[in-house]
Amino acid sequence: MRNIALRLKYDGSRYHGWQVQKTEITVAETLENALGKVCGHAVKVVGCGRTDAGVHALRYCANFRTDCAIPVDRVPLAVNARLPMDIAVTDAAEAEEDFNAIGSCVKKEYIYRIYNSRIRDPFLEKRVCFFPAALDAEVMDAAGRAFEGRHDFAAVRSVGTETKTTVRTVHRCRARREGQMITVSVCADGFLYNMARAIVGTMVYCSLGKLSPEDIPALLERGDRRLTGPTMPPQGLYLNRVWYEGKVGEMMAKD
Repeated sequence: MRNIALRLKYDGSRYHGWQVQKTEITVAETLENALGKVCGHAVKVVGCGRTDAGVHALRYCANFRTDCAIPVDRVPLAVNARLPMDIAVTDAAEAEEDFNAIGSCVKKEYIYRIYNSRIRDPFLEKRVCFFPAALDAEVMDAAGRAFEGRHDFAAVRSVGTETKTTVRTVHRCRARREGQMITVSVCADGFLYNMARAIVGTMVYCSLGKLSPEDIPALLERGDRRLTGPTMPPQGLYLNRVWYEGKVGEMMAKD
């Protein structure tokens, strides 16, 4: 049985997240249906992590097993012919037998885009968070740096998926402004439910003067979700990069 890893990207606006659900359309279900038509049998995909409803992916990894003989370099075109226009498989690779898209992941990076303008842009409606109040990207950046390191991130975790521990390592958390767009990037060895969006919400609160960057270490120590910033809307969030070892890592690192 072959183990094939896929690199894909998607606009999550139409989907109720990645994970297959009983009554809602999801990215995984849509991808499985397309792969089933290509492979000639039912396919189960393993994704590198859940993305919520309305969240996007610029670089996502999933793997599946098949006895189909289709050459791996033909998989992207074959699957894309059966996918809607808002999902695209951009590459494929033969993965090691024990490769698992979520279990083998070394680290991930999310970005969050805030359109900081008094006038909204209708063409960006489902792809950014429109925020009309003035934000200071330098204050947000200082707040982001306060999250870096190994901490218990229960203070920026929503109740949801169960996990053995809420301790994670944030390798980098920064904010930058380009014109009216503020982009926050958060790279970590793993993310708790809504962690990235809650971190951004806390950075926004610091910019608005409701918190200060110096408050963040103590807030993480207390672990009380009620004391940190809000969970930002989903449409501004993108899974941007995913890291692996070996052949799959080489595929995911390509520009």
